[in-house]
Amino acid sequence: MPELPEVEVVRRGLVAWVRGRTITAVEVVDPRSIRRHTLGPEDFAGNLEGARVLDVVRRGKFLWLPLADTPGAPPDGGRSESGRPTVALMAHLGMSGQLLMQESSSADEKHLKVRLRLSPADGMPEQLRFVDQRIFGGLFLTSLIPTADGGPGGLAETPLPLIAAEASHIARDPLDPEFSFEEFYRRLRARKTGLKRALLDQGLVSGIGNIYADESLWRAKLHYARPTDTLRRADALRVLAAAREVMTDALAAGGTSFDSLYVNVNGASGYFDRALNAYGREGQECKRCAAVGLVSLMKREQFMNRSSYTCPVCQPRPRNGRW
Repeated sequence: MPELPEVEVVRRGLVAWVRGRTITAVEVVDPRSIRRHTLGPEDFAGNLEGARVLDVVRRGKFLWLPLADTPGAPPDGGRSESGRPTVALMAHLGMSGQLLMQESSSADEKHLKVRLRLSPADGMPEQLRFVDQRIFGGLFLTSLIPTADGGPGGLAETPLPLIAAEASHIARDPLDPEFSFEEFYRRLRARKTGLKRALLDQGLVSGIGNIYADESLWRAKLHYARPTDTLRRADALRVLAAAREVMTDALAAGGTSFDSLYVNVNGASGYFDRALNAYGREGQECKRCAAVGLVSLMKREQFMNRSSYTCPVCQPRPRNGRW
């Protein structure tokens, strides 16, 4: 499943290609990919055709495109009294969803689900295509509502204090300038759980998936079962700093590419997987220990129907760990 850096790569790519352009035509190839739009394909298309894309916004792994001039909106054109947009196109990538920019002359992808034709723009592809092999993702229209804290809804080119209704329960992620460590640490200490379980809780901190949790914990030299209610402030700061470093490195590389189905808007795969220190390295030497002459083999353990990878030397199992 694409994690935060992959989704941010997609957001940045989409901004360059679709911001300010009008959706001129919509083709729903497979209705299953708009199943969350309960009024069906005709309503979905009718409310998108003629709409103008104002921005591309991301919070955690949630991605949405605020719209203006939506045909089905009131005379205000999909804007509130303050002039802010009220409707957005939500994109859920699921396990294998891709948003690809293509020329009209490009052959359809095998798993093409939805095609959006865009107004002409010099040097830019004419179509935005949603491709999804496993059909866990999808597109749907949603309402924009005020954020609970009054801050921007997420990372965007023109941040507004609005968030897609379906993402309103999601906490801010470590790359969000509005992320509050104090709030995170207060809520973290109030829980009685293991550190990795907390990092994966999107209501506490968003965007950290299984791969990046293992990488962050390895960099911070912390075991995934460390109890959160006794975690020191310095340790919490260290693991969040590690998460930011891991995600920033992944962004520079275009994200991980464990799943060959993941590609960004240009169809290029990420390559951060070549630089991973923990995830997927069972039985291999810990790079940090090897650098100082120690021999320690990475371990894999079952965790929440997934796997966790740790070094038994520099990430020792905690006493009274929470598994």
